[in-house]
Amino acid sequence: MVKRNIYLENVPLKEAYNKFFQRIEELKISPVGEKVSVEKALDRITAEPVFAVISSPHYHASAMDGAAVKSVDTYGAMETSPKQLKLKQQYVPIDTGQPLPLGFDAVIMIEEIHEVDTETIEISSAAAPWQHVRVMGEDIVATELIIPVNHTVGPEDIGAMLAGGIWEIAVRKKPVVTIIPTGSELVQPGELPGSGKIIEFNSRFFSGLITRWGGEPRPQEIVKDEYQKIKEALLEAVKQSDVVLINAGSSAGSRDYTAAIVEEAGELLTHGVAIKPGKPTVIGIVEGKPVIGVPGYPVAAFFILDLLLKPLVYKLQGLTPPRRNIVEAVMSRRVVSSFKAEEFLRVKLGQVRDKMIATPLPRGSGVITSLVRADGFVRIPQLKEGLEVGEKVSVDLVKDLSEIKNTIVSIGSHDLTLDILANLLRLTYPETGLSSAHVGSMGGILALRRGETHLAGSHLLDEQTGEYNVPFIKRLLPDVKVVLMNLAYRQQGLFVPSGNPKNINKLEDLVREDITFINRQRGAGTRLLLDYHVKKLNLDPQEIKGYGREEYSHLSVAAAVASGAADTGLGVLAASRALGLDFIPLARERYDIIIPEEFLETEMIQRLLEMINSDQFKKEVDKLGGYDLEESGKILWTSH
Repeated sequence: MVKRNIYLENVPLKEAYNKFFQRIEELKISPVGEKVSVEKALDRITAEPVFAVISSPHYHASAMDGAAVKSVDTYGAMETSPKQLKLKQQYVPIDTGQPLPLGFDAVIMIEEIHEVDTETIEISSAAAPWQHVRVMGEDIVATELIIPVNHTVGPEDIGAMLAGGIWEIAVRKKPVVTIIPTGSELVQPGELPGSGKIIEFNSRFFSGLITRWGGEPRPQEIVKDEYQKIKEALLEAVKQSDVVLINAGSSAGSRDYTAAIVEEAGELLTHGVAIKPGKPTVIGIVEGKPVIGVPGYPVAAFFILDLLLKPLVYKLQGLTPPRRNIVEAVMSRRVVSSFKAEEFLRVKLGQVRDKMIATPLPRGSGVITSLVRADGFVRIPQLKEGLEVGEKVSVDLVKDLSEIKNTIVSIGSHDLTLDILANLLRLTYPETGLSSAHVGSMGGILALRRGETHLAGSHLLDEQTGEYNVPFIKRLLPDVKVVLMNLAYRQQGLFVPSGNPKNINKLEDLVREDITFINRQRGAGTRLLLDYHVKKLNLDPQEIKGYGREEYSHLSVAAAVASGAADTGLGVLAASRALGLDFIPLARERYDIIIPEEFLETEMIQRLLEMINSDQFKKEVDKLGGYDLEESGKILWTSH
């Protein structure tokens, strides 16, 4: 019977880290040196100080084209009484870089010489000793230190070492990190994954991180979920590696063997770290080599690698990891967190007035796009129940602060046209970005009220008047001067699987016993539209199976229907087309953006308006389907 660990520990991160690195110290795992050609040493870390073998220049060299002279022979030369010098005896023609002839100690520029004849020149000013001469050792003196130990070699260092007569140097050997991807469900990139199959991209993802940190990644072939095969792959890897990563199989499922294999083959230090995402982590030592069992989900894997592997790879190069910049920000929405683990919350940032605004990104440990979009992350301590709207937080940056400050913050309703605008902005003005946080139309208006966004997307339908957005702005933003601009009219309707297998044709079908629905979150314009029509048709929301199950975007709703997690959901036509669903039209609605007047004339917003009014925007939106841009960019209402 195959041995496996069933129960995970919940070891605090600091304790797991200290235990791991204390064991590495005990085993005397330390940097190793190797010799490389100077010409191939770019970005390598020096293992020894580098001293010059020769001086540079190693002779007195002319710094100008002209004539080498003996300075004493030039004394007394003036404009009013020029002096003549004889070839070879008193001057020698010389070009830049040529050695100064013996006994000569200065150079006169060719522009200051008058040629009398082939043997004589005339000068009108005296030359000071060593004038226009690069004396021996001016740049580098033999035996002088060129670069110290633990120095990252740059292009200028290569030039200086070669000038100093150095052809080969000792550098830190790049730590070899072997990556073993495990899982019978994995297929290589390039293969079309069938049902139940997943593209194995983690080893490429990990390799990029390891390379960036100065290591040498060695991804292996996929190993199926078989205990003996994984064990054999590990034992082979430790022979040729400084560190081994086993990806997936670190949890406590029926095919999660990593912990048991590490314990059998070596020493299991920790199985389960109290962080989210990243709890199912295995840390151990096999044949004197550090082994980390990395969770299969990419976001969980990233944080484990960042927290444990990154400092180890730097340590094996004799370095400490660079510290991330930290900024203070305020939360744009409430986040509930577990008491059981320290959470690493990915956030999108933007500066509105003098406030840095942090908007949470999707928290799933499998959502790799949250890493793509993240500007930084917030650490929520263990035993803290979460973060409140407006709470001050420290954000560890993963993007450049100047890029963040040039980002338009859009908080509100989700629409696919915002993604098109973000892309066009980057294409036309690479320094300007658009950060879109999907919290629903009502959430966007409340963010405007708190002064935490540059604009808000909204499509709130007032049940009393049948009017979009204006009644809500009047009620919720009475003291904020804003303009209401149309972005698009769009088709809302029900998503159903291709072919509509359950024959869903109207909203009344949602109360059928065999229909499962997926809803949008409270405060979303789509949710208000649904509630408006449900009320109009006298339907009971309690009879709609799945009414309380919520998603935060049209694409998320469409994905739920496409995956079979729900039979239907409400959203825009473009989202249904994107995922190959059928669409049952329900209503044509108006989607607007609300912009405070104080931001309207700023360069960032003017650039955004330029994109909205561009032909390229219209072309890209037309491809989505279900949009009418007749009034796009038109100001429909102002609050004064």
